[in-house]
Amino acid sequence: MTSILIIEDDLTFSRILEGFLTKKGFSIVTEHKGKDGLKTFSGKSFDLVLLDYRLPDLSGMEILEQLKASNAAVPVIIMTSFNDIRTAVKAIKTGAFEYITKPVNPDELLMVVQQALKKEKTPATKPDKEAPAFVKGKSEASEQLHKYIQLVAPTDMSVIIEGESGTGKENVARTIHQQSNRAKAPFVAVDCGALSKDLAASELFGHVKGAFTGAMNDKTGQFEAADGGTLFLDEVGNLSYEVQIKLLRAIQERIIQPVGSNKEIKVDVRIITATNDDLTESVKKGSFREDLYHRLNEFKMSVPPLRERKTDFEEFLNFFRTAANKELDRQVTGFSSEVMNILQTYDWPGNLRELKNVVKRAVLLTTTNTIEKESLPVEMLSNGKPSDQGIVSSPAAPVYDLKALHESHERETIIRTLQEVRYNKSKAARMLNIDRKTLYLKMEKYGIE
Repeated sequence: MTSILIIEDDLTFSRILEGFLTKKGFSIVTEHKGKDGLKTFSGKSFDLVLLDYRLPDLSGMEILEQLKASNAAVPVIIMTSFNDIRTAVKAIKTGAFEYITKPVNPDELLMVVQQALKKEKTPATKPDKEAPAFVKGKSEASEQLHKYIQLVAPTDMSVIIEGESGTGKENVARTIHQQSNRAKAPFVAVDCGALSKDLAASELFGHVKGAFTGAMNDKTGQFEAADGGTLFLDEVGNLSYEVQIKLLRAIQERIIQPVGSNKEIKVDVRIITATNDDLTESVKKGSFREDLYHRLNEFKMSVPPLRERKTDFEEFLNFFRTAANKELDRQVTGFSSEVMNILQTYDWPGNLRELKNVVKRAVLLTTTNTIEKESLPVEMLSNGKPSDQGIVSSPAAPVYDLKALHESHERETIIRTLQEVRYNKSKAARMLNIDRKTLYLKMEKYGIE
C-alpha cells in the first residue's frame, strides 16, 4: 500500500486529509510538528510527503531541505495559503514536486498526489526518446529566444539558460538537443536542486559497490548515461563546491571517475545548464567557481517570464487546455469571458508551470464545455473568499467546509471539532462553515449527544 506522510499542525484539517486519503486507499501517517515529521520520515519508508508550509517549530523550506537531503527521490507536495504562493514557487526550486493552495479541493489534491506518485515510480533522469510538444510563441521575446536556439543548437557549445522558476527552461534545453547533431543520442536531465550534497557526486559520476554506506551495488552516473548526447543540469548553482571541482574536470578533460573507484571513464557529453539565480553574483560571493562558470558560459540565453509574453498567452492557454483534455478525457472547448479576464490580469508568479497547473485543475473540475470562475483556484479570484468546494483551511480562521465531504466523514469530523472546541457549538459551527441550526440538525441526524 502506498504510504504518505502528512506534516500539518492544524489538527482538524490533518484529520480530514487523513480520512479522505485513507478512503482512497493510501496508508497515512500524520505528524503535527516539523521536527516530529523529520524524525518519522527518517525512521520509515514513505512514497510521498504532504507538507504544510507554516508550522510552529520549523519553516516549510527548512523541512523540505532536510527531507530532500535525507531522500531526494521521495516527492514532496507543499500545502500553502494564498499569501505564500511566491515562496511556494521558490520551494519548487528547492526540490518540491508541486504546491497546492488552501482551500484544498479534494479532486485537485488527488490528481496532484497521483501525478507525484506516478513520477516517483519513473526514473528521475532518463534519455529523451521523444521531444515533447513545444509552443514557440509569436511575441518579440519568444522570437528572440528561438533565434538563439536555432543559432546555438547545431554547435557543441555549452549553454547557460537563465530564467525564473517555471518558465520552461528544460523545454528550451530539450529543443536545443533535438535541433542538434546529437538528437539521436540521449538527453539526460538532472535536477541539481533535488540532489543532496552527499549524493550529488554519485548521481552525476556514479559509484562502485561499497564506496559509502548504502552503496550496495555499482551505479552508472548520469554523465555516462548521456554519453554521445546532452546532459542538462537544472539549477546548477545548487551543486556543492566539491562537486563543482569534479564537474569542471569532467568538462575539461572529458573524463569522469566514479565515487570510490580508481577507474577513469571517457565521456563525450554536451553540457546545458539552467538557473534562476544570477551565477555571476554567486561567483562574486565565492559560492560558485569562476573557472567553472566560464566553462559553462560559452553561450547564454534568457527565457522570458510569462508576464512578458502577453501576446503568447492565449496560445499557451489553449495548448495546455488541449493537453489536459487528452490526459483527463474531457471535452472542454474554451473559457468564459470572466475567466479570461481573471487569467489575463493575474501576474503568474509560477509562470508557465503555474498556468499549466491552473488550466489542468480547471479542466478537471469543469463539468460543461466552458471553464467558469468556480473552477479557478481561490487565490486568483478578486474577492479572495474561500471556495465552497473541497477541504478548506485558513491560517487566520480555520474553516472546514462540510459541503464537499462524504457523509461517512461528516459524523467523525463534527465529533472531533466539538471535542477540540469543548462543545462550544457556536464556535464549532463557524469552524465547520455552517450555521448553528444546521449543526444541531446534523448532530441529531448522526446521534451526537
